[in-house]
Amino acid sequence: MIELTPTQRRAFRAQAHHLHPVVSVAGNGLTPAVLKEIDNALQSHELIKIRVYGEDRAQREQILTTVCSELGAASVQHIGKTLIVWREKAQTESNTTSAPSEKPKRAAAKAKSAKLLSARRGISSLNKAADKKPRWFPAPPKTPRGSDR
Repeated sequence: MIELTPTQRRAFRAQAHHLHPVVSVAGNGLTPAVLKEIDNALQSHELIKIRVYGEDRAQREQILTTVCSELGAASVQHIGKTLIVWREKAQTESNTTSAPSEKPKRAAAKAKSAKLLSARRGISSLNKAADKKPRWFPAPPKTPRGSDR
């Protein structure tokens, strides 16, 4: 179980304020499946809230200590039926001998409006002539104005 300093605990409480519970512990208690879900959530988010349904405060405290000891996490806060738990993300072991593969850069998408075009490439690109699209059908013949009388 990881111990946090009061300043770390205060910072994590502030970060967790806007979070919603990602795991709920209900009537069946802390089953292995629930522990696995808590572990997955900690791997993804580092800081999570757990909602424990039950009226017994001692049971909620026991659940908190069990989660922290079995998963190597730190208890941030226990307030009411909500438990806040933190664990640093585990670094995935990748092949450090191979060079990281770089993604090929995609060509910039063509803007669909003058506003997007100017935002992406600057005003100078608006002055360029746009490429004409091929037509699927022949263009109607142009008639001079005033000659259709």
